[in-house]
Amino acid sequence: MELIASGRDCDVYALGADRVLRRSRFGRDATPEADLMTHLAAAGYPVPLVFDADGPDLVMERLAGQTLLAAATAGTADSAGTAKVLADLHERLHALPPRLGKEPGDRIIHLDLHPDNVMLTDRGPVLFDWANATEGPPDRDVAMTLLIMAQVTFWTTEPQLAAIATAGFAALCAALPTPSAAELAWVVAQRRANPTMSPTELAQLDRAAALVPSA
Repeated sequence: MELIASGRDCDVYALGADRVLRRSRFGRDATPEADLMTHLAAAGYPVPLVFDADGPDLVMERLAGQTLLAAATAGTADSAGTAKVLADLHERLHALPPRLGKEPGDRIIHLDLHPDNVMLTDRGPVLFDWANATEGPPDRDVAMTLLIMAQVTFWTTEPQLAAIATAGFAALCAALPTPSAAELAWVVAQRRANPTMSPTELAQLDRAAALVPSA
């Protein structure tokens, strides 16, 4: 199989022209993620189609297009346009009823919604990588997006990405609702406990959190 992408947790292999196999390097079970994506697709939310899930392996649609991050890097998506896409994906997701709804106001939340997880396709933006998804307050999801983007502004080893994040952060804050201080604290704790965070990212976490507005 041809390796076509690698992330912090997974490797992605091509399975012909229309499918990919995503495999967790840590053995994480892909079944809950596949079930959620199937549910969201049935509700009309833009996710890759799922074909199979078995243990750490998830076979899904191979999306044609470029990521929102790639478009921003190439200059074909500006800060306002990028923020609008992210805000729209949040709004559409949080408008859906929860599957479990253990607490009043809970919704399905992605918890990793950022430009490198959005593919711009012929059918519009498609959100992928649902490994962290769960249910909870919508502003928890918003806080996570803002914190991730704030962290990227400190990536001195990748100055182009840092510059894009810095230019777009204000637009993103304006496009998204302001999260509560409690939910911002929750996502900071989650990022701090994330084993894929580098020592440098952890050292910059509090500075990044200080950039995120909260109510």
